[in-house]
Amino acid sequence: MNLSFFDQFMSPHLLGIPLILISLLFPALLLPSPRNRWITNRISTLQSWFIYTVTKQLMAPLNKKGHKWALILSSLMIFLLSINLLGLLPYTFTPTTQLSMNLALAFPLWLATLLTGLRNQPSASLGHLLPEGTPTPLIPALIMIETTSLLIRPLALGVRLTANLTAGHLLIQLISTATAVLFSIMPAISILTACVLLLLTILEVAVAMIQAYVFVLLLSLYLQENI
Repeated sequence: MNLSFFDQFMSPHLLGIPLILISLLFPALLLPSPRNRWITNRISTLQSWFIYTVTKQLMAPLNKKGHKWALILSSLMIFLLSINLLGLLPYTFTPTTQLSMNLALAFPLWLATLLTGLRNQPSASLGHLLPEGTPTPLIPALIMIETTSLLIRPLALGVRLTANLTAGHLLIQLISTATAVLFSIMPAISILTACVLLLLTILEVAVAMIQAYVFVLLLSLYLQENI
């Protein structure tokens, strides 16, 4: 095989046109279209229950001022969850394995929470850079450390999501390749690795859901600090 294991993370192209936009828009096609009735079928009921549960969990650490962000955070959660789960299907592309995309999602939202805090409560937002009761000689060092930790938050959000999904996809590809290669040589070992692959796939489904939730939950916690 001349293909590398990392080729699966390359953005697909068709006639020189990147298909990542189709990958980003495809999850929206799976959602039921709105109707005049509140509840039309079981899928709509399940969708409404899921959105309500997600919104309730995300808004739990926020006060009433932060509830204005409910639509943005819930939509982001469903968007990331759909992309992560669809990326586990065979012959699909996962856009959230691209660090550039994850940073493009994390940085504007983190900056919006920061600017919200600086506009509404500038003293409290800047007060996070210097803990109360800090000795005078340590003030410059602590300000630099807290500023650095504040600025790397969007980078940490993007890298965490990218690293977890990339590692899971690589493990699935490695074990599936080993299963196919060992099938003609050692069938018993191949069946054992197939069982491991099944368990790993179930684990990756859980990781895809958890990472989408963690990404949005951390954004909501950053928002809580600034409101």
